[in-house]
Amino acid sequence: MNTSHSIAAATMLACCGVCGAAAPGLNPADEAAAFKAAGFTLKGKQWRQCEDPTPSYTPGELAEVRDLNGDRRPEALITEGGTHCYGHTGAGYTLVSKQADGSWKKLTGGTGMASFLPTKGKDGWPDIEVGGPGFCFPVERWNGKAYVQHRHQYEGKACRPDR
Repeated sequence: MNTSHSIAAATMLACCGVCGAAAPGLNPADEAAAFKAAGFTLKGKQWRQCEDPTPSYTPGELAEVRDLNGDRRPEALITEGGTHCYGHTGAGYTLVSKQADGSWKKLTGGTGMASFLPTKGKDGWPDIEVGGPGFCFPVERWNGKAYVQHRHQYEGKACRPDR
């Protein structure tokens, strides 16, 4: 993960701002449906997937909303932070997509900081680099049914993770 990705991810996690506000492009009903599809629950004014009691916890937020695959429907990248649930990485992500029938569907998610790459999988879905501590990051690719592990890279170059 390059320096600009690291800075963007750290800023995203540190600057929750108005966590309950709808992101541009999503109305409140779509925002709620996206969070629910991602497995989050609204507790007070915070969307939570992780029950992290520590002060470092950052509640769920819509980090990015845009059409990733050109189908004219939005996808939402939802992030949450805290070491209690996400270890040294301190961050988790979930990608959800609005379906043709108006419902939302979880496509992928896990521990780490998701970055969309210019390389593409089936049907125009971007590859996703999942960053975190270290120097060799997994890249997931859409195969038409799911995002699956495709390769590892560091700063755009192939690498092998330490085992």
